[in-house]
Amino acid sequence: MNGQDSVDLVVIGGGINGAGIARDAAGRGLKVVLCEKDDLAQGTSSRSGKLVHGGLRYLEYYEFRLVREALIEREVLLESAPHIIWPMRFVLPHSPDDRPAWLVRTGLFLYDHLGGRKRLPGTRTLDLTRDPEGTPILERYTKGFEYSDCWVDDARLVVLNALGAAEKGAEVLTRTPVVSARREGDVWSVTLRNSDTGEMRHLRARCLVNCAGPWVSDVIGRVAGSNSSRNVRLVKGSHIIVPKFWSGDHAYLVQNHDKRVIFINPYEGDKALIGTTDIPYEGRAEEVTADESEIEYLLAAVNRYFKEKLRRADVLHSFSGVRPLFDDGKGNPSAVTRDYVFDLDETGGAPLLNVFGGKITTFRELAERGMQRLRRVFPSMGGDWTERAPLPGGEIPDADFETFMNGLRDAYPWMPRPLAHHYGRLYGARTSRLVGRATGLEGLGRHFGGQLYEAEARYLVATEWAQTAEDILQRRTKHYLHLTPAEQADFADWFASSTLAAA
Repeated sequence: MNGQDSVDLVVIGGGINGAGIARDAAGRGLKVVLCEKDDLAQGTSSRSGKLVHGGLRYLEYYEFRLVREALIEREVLLESAPHIIWPMRFVLPHSPDDRPAWLVRTGLFLYDHLGGRKRLPGTRTLDLTRDPEGTPILERYTKGFEYSDCWVDDARLVVLNALGAAEKGAEVLTRTPVVSARREGDVWSVTLRNSDTGEMRHLRARCLVNCAGPWVSDVIGRVAGSNSSRNVRLVKGSHIIVPKFWSGDHAYLVQNHDKRVIFINPYEGDKALIGTTDIPYEGRAEEVTADESEIEYLLAAVNRYFKEKLRRADVLHSFSGVRPLFDDGKGNPSAVTRDYVFDLDETGGAPLLNVFGGKITTFRELAERGMQRLRRVFPSMGGDWTERAPLPGGEIPDADFETFMNGLRDAYPWMPRPLAHHYGRLYGARTSRLVGRATGLEGLGRHFGGQLYEAEARYLVATEWAQTAEDILQRRTKHYLHLTPAEQADFADWFASSTLAAA
């Protein structure tokens, strides 16, 4: 696309909402460009709690519609991407000092029945003095509950939506911010700039969709003649990663004295992901980091319940993200709605759809409803289609991942089980495209440590817009958690010196 090309839709923001809208729109037959100023999922969408869930605690704020819709979407997403989304059981030790047991049980009953649960088992009551899930818990906590939700690889969910958009004809441009956009009659004149090359792009678009997340108001400010009375409230959420300190695949959810709940989830096999905090944030979203006070807060919440005491030295990594919550005027950050709001600005004829708020679980529904709002702009576009459409790699019969993995191991008997599991989980039914004609490990090229082979790096550059070593190690995969600093540096040196970096 050179010169001033004409498109139907320019989507600004390569997080989960932008990627989801680009995929939905392209599948309706529209000509779509998705532009992201950094890498896909580089902001909030790779720094979440990595859960597809209804939001159990939102029931306490009477967000019944939001919880119900999220629970329905949980089932839809589990069917669409069983390689990167899978069921997880959560153990909630009951603390009599906080919410009463009857209130917790009532909330869990609603959680089981609000959203048409199909695949996931329901809640059960635990005797923590006898059930194995209580083994790591302090003896003062004798009663607990166990319920279901789902895990998700958040950054890969974004990339797979972008990949799905591209396969429907969309153009995906990373590291390409919008420099300016102005209305010219009933179309937009949009200028983009490639941050690496400096190349300028000029587009004429029938409609703009602003999915910039924490930067949504910044984009509104850069769009000539645009305004909105709505705004987002930035809330910082931090997580820590520590060595896993219990047996089993289940997770824990604990209540804290301030009524917040903390998730303690198994992560990458031998680690645990703990979070999150909720703190008002006023700085630059690009510079957000986990404060020491947040790290100590999370450690203290865990140590209140578990026999094994975590110390600051146990923290292997920390990360923080800025949640762009729709500002509904609530004072308590934990009470601010996780719902989303659309603002359709049709001043001057060329429409601008601004997206405020939202959560990762409801991205597909958000995208579908956003496109429904644009039906008047594109009356001949196709209808809703994503509810039953698998994401790339999710073309797995009956969404049965275990049976799929058995077939994968049969197809590649030479592949070590951990490597087959890594490929199956990240790439699902697309694994054969990565492996290619390899008939042994030597066919995968150079080994950099852990489960990282050259073939995967080449696949990610060729297929998933990876342009740097960090794109691969931290977002397309989580190899950084399994490689030593020396191995990571060795991979970065190889990547920089190879033809991949310029691909």
